[in-house]
Amino acid sequence: MKKNISKSQEITRAFVMSVVVLAVILCVGCVQSENSEEKNLRIVLHSGPDTGGSLDPAYKWEGWYTRQTGIYETLFYYDTEMRLQPELATGYKQLNDTEWEIQLRKGVTFHDGTKMDADAVIYSINRVLDPSNSRSVEYSFLDSVYKTGEYTVVIKTKEPYAPAISAFADPVMSIVSSNAENLDTKPVGTGPFKFVSFESGASMDLEKNPDYWGGEPKIDTVSVLFNSDGAARSLMIMSKDVDISRDFQRSDYATLAANPDVQIVSQAGLRTFFLYVNGNKAPFNDTRVRQALSYVLNRQEIVDTALEGIGGVPATGIFSGSLPWNANDQLATCDNDQKKALELFSEAGITKGSDGKMYYNGEPFSIELLIYTKRSANLPTAEVIVSQLENFGIKSTIRVVDSSTIPSECSTGNYDLSLTDWVTAPSGDPDYFLSLHYLSTGSYAAWTGYSNTKVDELILKARTTFDADERYKLYDQVQVLTQNDMPLIPIFYGTDVFALSSNVTGFEIYPNELTVLTSKIDLK
Repeated sequence: MKKNISKSQEITRAFVMSVVVLAVILCVGCVQSENSEEKNLRIVLHSGPDTGGSLDPAYKWEGWYTRQTGIYETLFYYDTEMRLQPELATGYKQLNDTEWEIQLRKGVTFHDGTKMDADAVIYSINRVLDPSNSRSVEYSFLDSVYKTGEYTVVIKTKEPYAPAISAFADPVMSIVSSNAENLDTKPVGTGPFKFVSFESGASMDLEKNPDYWGGEPKIDTVSVLFNSDGAARSLMIMSKDVDISRDFQRSDYATLAANPDVQIVSQAGLRTFFLYVNGNKAPFNDTRVRQALSYVLNRQEIVDTALEGIGGVPATGIFSGSLPWNANDQLATCDNDQKKALELFSEAGITKGSDGKMYYNGEPFSIELLIYTKRSANLPTAEVIVSQLENFGIKSTIRVVDSSTIPSECSTGNYDLSLTDWVTAPSGDPDYFLSLHYLSTGSYAAWTGYSNTKVDELILKARTTFDADERYKLYDQVQVLTQNDMPLIPIFYGTDVFALSSNVTGFEIYPNELTVLTSKIDLK
């Protein structure tokens, strides 16, 4: 039976169908939009885990990389202003001269779903204290760690030790899951990003930790690339192959700064570029020779030429102005004084000949500068230093080796000068660097042959002094004495420089370089 349909009914039906079709289109669009909203952050760093591919934070310095990539966290950390803050801890109190109680954060879970508690903290700390761990010597001040509750631990030191709490901000003390199957190959931490995969020397893939105690990260996945070529890191941000490039080639700064799709962010940090001087052999075992070498160098020229004027500032002492413990205002500036250098060399038996060359024991005085080039600043810095030494009359050459070779070369004395760079206070306390380099028993003091009983006395006293003002005075004296002895020659304080895509937001630079990827980073 044929039904009569009015014109108004046809219009109504057409309208309803249009609405249905539009709704379907919008729903499809919603699905597509939702899928396309997954945010993948791409970042290139100059280096990554390089000790046999291990990702274990308690092994050598691998904790730096797994901390920077947002996998692991520590009990305490230093913020962007270098203020000590609780992280997996919520606070601490000193019980007596040798015991510290640390309260732990509740409600934190590892990436494998297990809870972070006192047992996990004790397990993590004891992994570092194991005598088989090469870095256990740095924590020889610890006697024991025990729990007094599910979320409370007590740290006991062998003797009064003022830097005790700050030592737990070092990534070697990252808190790991005791249920992890193999921390060498699959890290399990509490950070904002979870480990997915790793290709040694090339890349690491991460995904967000949706249960992160600090709030769900804004980025869904992260692709981390490792590339030791500064020019390549520049090209990658220019070609939009990455969203963040760290330590790009300094000669590309002007080009990148003029690019509207790139934003440059930088901040003075705690990294000092300096020279190890082999004081285990003549003539470098003479303080006057080490001082003279420092006076030959024109640090401003090094910064302007090698770093394009944006990668650092001329150094005075070993600590940069970003570290509150620096005593630079009390130190002699041993810089760019050719007359003074000539006087000191002459006193040490190194004289200038009629040909303008420097002579030692009747032979041309020559220096070999040992370097590695993993950092983009190293080779151009070495080239300027050698040029300045040559202009003064010292025959100079550069020997480039892999960074992994530096320890064996320096510890066996197979060098004259060696250019290197250190974050001098990653845990915020000066004892770390001073003890390693200036204490007679320090691991790196052996490289330079440095020993000064007064410096030893001051460092050891500072360790057991809890009054901050008194500690400042003691460390000031250490810096004055070591500046005069000059077993290390400071060159410049590095500026941490990143190139970001214009749509990257929430990125911050931390002076101690331990934190890079955080839950705040976003792509707009």
